[in-house]
Amino acid sequence: MWLVIVPMVLLFAIILLPIPKIGGNVIVGLLGAALAAAVLGGLAPREVLSASIFGIDKLAWVIMLSIVGSVYAESQVRLGAMQTALDLFRALFGRSSAGLVCAVMLTLVLSGSLLGDAIAAATVVGLLVIPTLSALKLSGERIAVIIVMGAVIGSGMPPISQSFYLAASFTGIEPGQVLGRAYATMGISVVVAMAVGAWLVRDVDSRTLLEAPAPLRQVVRRGWTTLVPMSLLLAIVVAASLGFNIFTRTPLVAEGVAMLQQVPILKGLAFRVVLAILVALLVSLAFRRVREQGGALVAAGLRNVAKTVQIQVCAGIMVGVFYQAGLIDTVQQATAELAPHLMALAGGLATIAVGMLTGSQTTAQTLIVSMMAPALTHLGKDPAAVAAGAAHLAMAGQSMPPVGLTTFVVTGLVGGIIGIKVDPVKTMMMALPVTLYFMSIGFAFWLLG
Repeated sequence: MWLVIVPMVLLFAIILLPIPKIGGNVIVGLLGAALAAAVLGGLAPREVLSASIFGIDKLAWVIMLSIVGSVYAESQVRLGAMQTALDLFRALFGRSSAGLVCAVMLTLVLSGSLLGDAIAAATVVGLLVIPTLSALKLSGERIAVIIVMGAVIGSGMPPISQSFYLAASFTGIEPGQVLGRAYATMGISVVVAMAVGAWLVRDVDSRTLLEAPAPLRQVVRRGWTTLVPMSLLLAIVVAASLGFNIFTRTPLVAEGVAMLQQVPILKGLAFRVVLAILVALLVSLAFRRVREQGGALVAAGLRNVAKTVQIQVCAGIMVGVFYQAGLIDTVQQATAELAPHLMALAGGLATIAVGMLTGSQTTAQTLIVSMMAPALTHLGKDPAAVAAGAAHLAMAGQSMPPVGLTTFVVTGLVGGIIGIKVDPVKTMMMALPVTLYFMSIGFAFWLLG
């Protein structure tokens, strides 16, 4: 068991302890754990290299989804699609304060779905919605919790659902096996968040504070063209989920995709959702305002997910080395006699804790789910239930009190823009209905699946 204990202790020590220079650095922790496993497993340098390629290749489509999705999301902000979406939602929900909160929530969910990361979504769209919410004279905590809830939900929202895709990858199943459950549970989470948001503004008289939203017809006439790339993306992804994959049914394109699928790591670009985003990005370039800012939006998009992608690459290296060194097999053998529900409970709490401390569902899944998913499936759990539970538990961790990093980032952003001090712990407590919802759904999948 030393093969398992030493790398994991090293990993958590580097991430959680205030070690000079490297303390709290997730990337150093992942690479340090991989190195420890390689040494203890007696791997030669060539074996470490091949294992690293195998591991990165295992997460290739998630990595490509992060990169391409972030650049695309940035293009939509600059195109004005996010502003149009906000205006559309406001027109649909009316002038009430609850209607404004619901519109903001849906805009954040949409952005979070494209980016796959709560902190990135809150940062990118926060600048757009914070001034709008501040017009209601809300406290900083209420503004922050609306953003936190929308961004966390967005990080798992289908059809571009990075948290579910990542969980499926660690579990070794096709993402389509878990997305059906994601549509149902994530849809309910939006309703829960909207109810919380409406309650937070129950005492606000918006008619004296807000201008009436533009009529729906006017918003559509003014901004419909900005929604063309996004509509095309959704159409392609939804059609593929229903069994019609345009990229495998189009001559020449199908042959090119088939060839790309044979190339390690780069085959992540051949994933149907990534290809759909690339098509939408190309269509976006037909707009002059996007073309003229092409270099800047690519740079901004890469910057938004740079840390996430670095963590994913290092996670791939760690996972590959763990498999090659026999660490995963050792865990499966050691847990063969354990009760599955005890494993699920311990693993779920660990996933939530890491998500809370790092503010990232990506990091939480990398550190915990990469180990727990194979162990739980080995104990007889349904792989689709394991993946669904992992995604929900990782999302719950992003807003879990008392030290949720996501909330600290958002409260700092809100406080900086409107010039007041915002209490992060109070904000986390306000977000508890959504947090506890994700936690309960995650444990239900892991304990009952």
